[in-house]
Amino acid sequence: MFQTIALSFLAGLMGTNTLPHLIKGLVGEEFPTVLGNSPLRNALVGVTGVLLTGLFAFWADIPSHPWAAAASSAVGGYAMAAFHGLRGAFWLNTATGRDNPATSANPSTQSG
Repeated sequence: MFQTIALSFLAGLMGTNTLPHLIKGLVGEEFPTVLGNSPLRNALVGVTGVLLTGLFAFWADIPSHPWAAAASSAVGGYAMAAFHGLRGAFWLNTATGRDNPATSANPSTQSG
């Protein structure tokens, strides 16, 4: 059961983290990643995240412990949602000395 809980948590975490990167990449907007802020990198990170999420869910053997899998994937999803909701990706870029892309939530970083 530990394997189901751990891998389901990672699936929830990774699946939720994938969304902003994939969406921003597909619409051609910058978003912070450890690989750089460009839309292309975000799109590639997003697709990779989708694949990893699927693998984690497959390896979790969810049918053997469905309630534990559901609870742990929800915890992982909520944790990553809180991270992104608190602008954790932007904070992480700042903490590591990388530039942040301009956003409507932070107009002081916009150029022009």
